[in-house]
Amino acid sequence: MRTHSPGRPSGQRGWRRAGTAIAATATLFLAGFGTAVQADAAQSATAATAARTTWTATPCATPAHRGELACDSYRVTGGLTAFQKMQAARTGVAPKAADASTPSGYGPSNLQAAYGLTSAAASNGTGETIAIVDAYDDPKAEADLATYRSYYGLSACTTANGCFKKVSQSGSTTSLPSADSGWAEEISLDLDMASAICPKCNILLVEATSATMANLGTAVNRAVTLGAKYVSNSYGGSESSSDTSYDSSYFNHPGVAITVSAGDSGYGAEYPAASRYVTSVGGTALATSSTTRGWTETVWKTSSTEATGSGCSAYDTKPTWQTDTGCTKRTVSDVAAVADPATGVSVYDSYGVTAGWYTFGGTSASSPIIAGVYALAGTPSSSSYPASFPYASAGTSALNDVTSGNNGSCSASYLCTAKSGYDGPTGWGTPEGVSAFTG
Repeated sequence: MRTHSPGRPSGQRGWRRAGTAIAATATLFLAGFGTAVQADAAQSATAATAARTTWTATPCATPAHRGELACDSYRVTGGLTAFQKMQAARTGVAPKAADASTPSGYGPSNLQAAYGLTSAAASNGTGETIAIVDAYDDPKAEADLATYRSYYGLSACTTANGCFKKVSQSGSTTSLPSADSGWAEEISLDLDMASAICPKCNILLVEATSATMANLGTAVNRAVTLGAKYVSNSYGGSESSSDTSYDSSYFNHPGVAITVSAGDSGYGAEYPAASRYVTSVGGTALATSSTTRGWTETVWKTSSTEATGSGCSAYDTKPTWQTDTGCTKRTVSDVAAVADPATGVSVYDSYGVTAGWYTFGGTSASSPIIAGVYALAGTPSSSSYPASFPYASAGTSALNDVTSGNNGSCSASYLCTAKSGYDGPTGWGTPEGVSAFTG
């Protein structure tokens, strides 16, 4: 894995453009993170250098085989994250560089507080099942999930107590796909985010044989067959004329909330986020603030090729609940959640890497977060399309309207630049409680 300097993105990533940039997060200092410790000039210069967050794309972000889709995640490799700066501001103790022994990203209490979910997370979710769909096997998935949940004081979620289940796309618990360390990182991220938002939910991990649309789509169908009403998908690729067929084969599941990462390559729609049957989830940079909410968000963008996805589908019909005029077909996104690696989330992983704590970003984080919010909101009605639910709360206090930042340039500016009301990068905004996700 290579790390790149700001403004020097990598080239093609499988079916889609990608960037693995190092970000200097000066904007976070404007949000209050850079005032944690008063020091002399030399110490300040050292701290400024140390604060520069660096990250790299997870290996699954580059498909191993032609025709496979890519995961949408990045792992922080150095510098200071927003969480570390927040801790320093509270304690007055200079933050230290992250290592694998201690979490350096936002944990469950931070995410629940940021999205108004603390009360719901404590009370809701019992009996609900969130399905995580990924490719290949993570042999340490259950053990790593146990470490994450134990550290943060969440109840155990194991095969033995019936909370956790891992199956292949055929539904087998014993005949699983080949293991893959890159996708294992993605799996850990997804499982931990589902746990962070809905700690009382059951979790079903469905592992596709490979990262082709046919296998991942079959895994989505398996998740629904096994009873999941919330299905998170943190992967994507270029659109194709086959997408409408994939829609009917894999994603048309009334009564099931299917969330999909909008992508990490900036302006331009990808699939399956562009499916009219799914909730497309964009990404933000999340920081504490002095506002009543206590948090503030902007569109996540590091460079023109490393930012949350958005845009107009070339193939998918516009759903009836979308009324924006800049796209004649489906517009991406619907809602959003944190995705900027510099303001990333805490994850525990041990397969193929040094066992320990890592900070992740990318819209791979935002998709399972929103799946968890749907689960806290309760089972969708059997004939509903939950992607429409946030549109019924458009412009209300049930969603945090993101009004600053962009993910590139485009002819209809709202498709790539945040504004009051609906915009492409963040949809109608981020959750403020669960009411916008109830049908």
